Amino acid sequence: TLGYFVNLPFLLVVLWLWIMGILYNVKPFRTKDIAFFDVLTESINNAIRLLLGWFIVTNSYYPPISLIIGYWFAGAFLMATKRFSEFRMFNNPKEAGKYRKSFQLYSLKSLLISSFFYAMSSNLFLGVFLTKYRVELIIFMPFLMGLYCYYFYIAFKEDSVAQKPEKLIFEKGLVAYVLGLCLLFGLLMYIDIPFLENFTNADLIEIKK
Repeated sequence: TLGYFVNLPFLLVVLWLWIMGILYNVKPFRTKDIAFFDVLTESINNAIRLLLGWFIVTNSYYPPISLIIGYWFAGAFLMATKRFSEFRMFNNPKEAGKYRKSFQLYSLKSLLISSFFYAMSSNLFLGVFLTKYRVELIIFMPFLMGLYCYYFYIAFKEDSVAQKPEKLIFEKGLVAYVLGLCLLFGLLMYIDIPFLENFTNADLIEIKK
């Protein structure tokens, strides 16, 4: 009801968040118990929250679809990596299945491969978004990919903080890396590199002889 007083798109997105909460937690749907669907339906809340923030600022434009999908798959990567770390902790599929029902259908291999897929998908769509609106940000992409690799590294640690995202703030190396990414992003937003504009043209670049 309060969402209605923000604007109609905000209200509709709030309703969508409510529906996803039901689908994820309540029988007969309860997607949290279904392998792969658990990750995808929980992580879509990332995209929904992004839309909530967007429509608080403006209801005159829709956000780019590449940003929404990229942010969704980024969340899926984090969720799948969290499950991978949890599964490794148990080192026993039966015990893991008691902790989380979807683990009865997962394996370390399927969780690792799915995490890799989500990471690639996220970087694809975020790369499209970043380079479409500011080509200089293409320089940012390899460092963003490095962040995903760093998170994979964390997930392989014993009793990894990837299992408890609220404790990631204590992972000093990760925090430093993210701060460095923010600094690089800020610089690239203001530094123009005219040469890169050549690569935004659909035509091939002619070699002058």
